[in-house]
Amino acid sequence: MPYLFTSESVSEGHPDKVADQISDAILDDFLRQDPAAKVACETLVTTGLVVIAGEVKSSAYVDVQHIARDVIRRIGYTKAEYKFEAESCGILSALHEQSPDINQGVVRQAPEEQGAGDQGMMFGYATDETANYMPLGLDLSHSLLQELAAIRKEGKEMTYLRPDAKSQVTIRYSDDHRPEAIDTIVISTQHDDFDPSEEAMLARIKQDIIDTLLPRVKAKLNAEMQALFTADTKHHINPTGKFVIGGPHGDSGLTGRKIIVDTYGGKGAHGGGAFSGKDSSKVDRSAAYAARHIAKNLVAAGVAEQALVQVAYAIGVAKPVGVYVTTNGTTKATGASGQPLTDGEIADKVNELFDLRPYAIVERLGLRNPIFSQTAAYGHMGRQPGTVTVKMKDGESKTFETFTWEKLDYVDRIKALFNL
Repeated sequence: MPYLFTSESVSEGHPDKVADQISDAILDDFLRQDPAAKVACETLVTTGLVVIAGEVKSSAYVDVQHIARDVIRRIGYTKAEYKFEAESCGILSALHEQSPDINQGVVRQAPEEQGAGDQGMMFGYATDETANYMPLGLDLSHSLLQELAAIRKEGKEMTYLRPDAKSQVTIRYSDDHRPEAIDTIVISTQHDDFDPSEEAMLARIKQDIIDTLLPRVKAKLNAEMQALFTADTKHHINPTGKFVIGGPHGDSGLTGRKIIVDTYGGKGAHGGGAFSGKDSSKVDRSAAYAARHIAKNLVAAGVAEQALVQVAYAIGVAKPVGVYVTTNGTTKATGASGQPLTDGEIADKVNELFDLRPYAIVERLGLRNPIFSQTAAYGHMGRQPGTVTVKMKDGESKTFETFTWEKLDYVDRIKALFNL
């Protein structure tokens, strides 16, 4: 019997995402000046106020006020009526030095023996239901809000839009777990109070979402995905009524409070650790990226239709205490007997191919580079690898690869290892 599965996303103007973006921008500025910086930066935003706290070990000086205001301005909080505005909000910093007890567990004389910055388990997931190996509901939820933000920043249509927004997409799946149709789309977007009639205002917003936003999103999809939008798809647009008060004035925001939005939308699994504001010695971030890299390359190579990879660490210890893989019964790779490989056999081959010590992950994925600001909204996974050019401490500009964990650079090696 078909079943429904739902995922959500939030916009760059959502208060939790404002906090994430400030934390990652501060992290990037430390790394720009000091690639060896150890940073754990948390941000709180509320009406007219930003509070930045955390632990840092670095030789760099970072102007956190300047960076926070730049982020808030770029997102679009530039008007006094928002009650949270880039030029006027108060900014408090309580950053202090990292505990030497933690640092002694991470730093080693031989760099490759660098210990994990914390204990814990991290997950990576991939599925072949979309071109970027992400769950469809989450992928569409992100796309809706990315396009809504593009419309807002273009300033030509839907000129009443404000920065805060949320989306949610419910997919109907067949018994064999393939997407059949989009059952429900939910979008709540902050807006100006542009009509004295609330009913007329909400009707205008709903019509614009259906006539302007959805066609732009659909136009970027292939024909198979476009066909999932049907006449029976239900639309809930600003279902609570008008949404004028929003952003940090409407609800306080905190770094790391949208970890399911950041990853797989509730599919797969999550170990519980947030990403933004943390340098790559924290395996919460680096090992989660490594696990996604492994899962995506396994699926792209044809080992299975989907893969969930878990990596677990003890604080201060380089080698993971465990590596786990499950394909949820979708394995296509076979062993010498001609039978599908077991999940344990796949995990053994993953261990053989991928060095999962923190130092090796950082080197393989280039995680000492200032590349994290782009991850802090619209998901850390499923993004298109690219580049970013940054002016370094010495004044020279350098170009770095972004979203390296999304590269399909191990497919050939996996095929060879699995005899595919």
